[in-house]
Amino acid sequence: MTEFSPNINKVLNWFKEIVKIPRCSKHEEKMGQWLLDWAKEHSFDANKDAAGNVLIKVPATDGYENSPTVVIQGHQDMVCEKTPDSTHDFSNDPIELVFDGEWLTANKTTLGADNGIAIAIAQAMVLDDAVEHPPLELLFTVDEETGLTGANRLEPGFLEGKILLNVDSEDEGVFTIGCAGGNDVEITVPMEFEDAPGGLGAYRLKAGNMRGGHSGVEIHEQRANAIKALFRAIDLLAGKYKIRLADAKGGSAHNAIPRDAEALVLFADGDLQNIKDSLSEIEATIKAEFAKIDPKLTLTLEPAGAGAAKVLSAAGIKKATDVVLAMPHGVAGYSYVIEGLVETSNNLATIKFEDGNMVILSSQRSSKLSMLEDLSRKIESVAILAGGKAHHGEGYPPWEANWDSPLLARCKEVYKRKFGKEPVVEVIHAGLECGIIGDKYLGMDMISFGPTLKNPHSPDEKLKFGDIDKIWDLMVELFKEFK
Repeated sequence: MTEFSPNINKVLNWFKEIVKIPRCSKHEEKMGQWLLDWAKEHSFDANKDAAGNVLIKVPATDGYENSPTVVIQGHQDMVCEKTPDSTHDFSNDPIELVFDGEWLTANKTTLGADNGIAIAIAQAMVLDDAVEHPPLELLFTVDEETGLTGANRLEPGFLEGKILLNVDSEDEGVFTIGCAGGNDVEITVPMEFEDAPGGLGAYRLKAGNMRGGHSGVEIHEQRANAIKALFRAIDLLAGKYKIRLADAKGGSAHNAIPRDAEALVLFADGDLQNIKDSLSEIEATIKAEFAKIDPKLTLTLEPAGAGAAKVLSAAGIKKATDVVLAMPHGVAGYSYVIEGLVETSNNLATIKFEDGNMVILSSQRSSKLSMLEDLSRKIESVAILAGGKAHHGEGYPPWEANWDSPLLARCKEVYKRKFGKEPVVEVIHAGLECGIIGDKYLGMDMISFGPTLKNPHSPDEKLKFGDIDKIWDLMVELFKEFK
């Protein structure tokens, strides 16, 4: 039986309640109501805005009444990903927690510590009589994971505090003070379909067992993209055999590198063994390219049962493969200012066939607004050249680093005093809500930190729960600095 410190226990007790509540992005209604009920139960003033963002006001403890208000911020939603063999229903089933050594993970699903752990930490701290603190505003936004929608829709005057602690970073001992901006582009390309020829067998061509991951955190690792692998295989097979493509789908979220993708293909049963042999060769080639980073990558073919009434024409299958192969994915450029920082990237995120169209969603990030716009325009150009169109999301601005931030100076001093070493200060490629909040509330002094979290946005997500003690101690000491 794993034993925890008192503070870890307090936080995990609230987290165990949070994982019972459905909160996939854009479906945070029950989570928001639970937060309002929790605030009412503990006599805290609370408000929910039109977007669904929840703000809970916690009075100062004795001696801190004249201290500046501090905002503790996180987001309500989570990326809902699971392994192909999981039967988990995110709209009803609680996340099944698994303690594995020093890590907390989940059974075949995302854990949701991104960012439920921020909510749990805030709840545990404000209910602990031993924690002295200034006036606090607990801001829990919605729909962070699919475009930072909640932060984008914050209204002026909703917040009063001018000091913000974002508890949504994923490496303990690291303070984040800047991040990339982002934008989503969905392209819709019309496809030419025709009646499926008779006498063909139907098969599912699958690309799977890839690591996936967070498109901001792990994009520089050049992990395999299942959609790219699938269409590379389709392109090579179509060049040798008379295969017909009826459908394709893959990916799950704009900010998750696709782990799995599949296509419904038709061909003469007599070609099955030759196609299997060719597919094995293609798999071996791609697997060798990703041997160090995605060694479990697979390309498989299995009977589909029911066939399809319509398939892409010969010109249609070429257009589909050309578009996917032309779409950029991965790092587009590194920073010339901060060594090792990805400046610009694109995640080819999802694909589906719908109403006679091929629909592809991609997510661009950049710490330079001009580069973000340029990359989005390139993706739009791919659609236009294929006779399609592009739709741009709301987007969000970069969070420009303030190396002279008074809050940063305080945090560095407290961390060194408490833990005997200097923290790392960084700018990241992943998106944080701080950029939007700072754009809406000018003069906001912000920093982001959190316990160590690995493989967010994938079923391999895991939290180093021992770090909760360090985040707790850091925040307790930091609060004292505002007395």
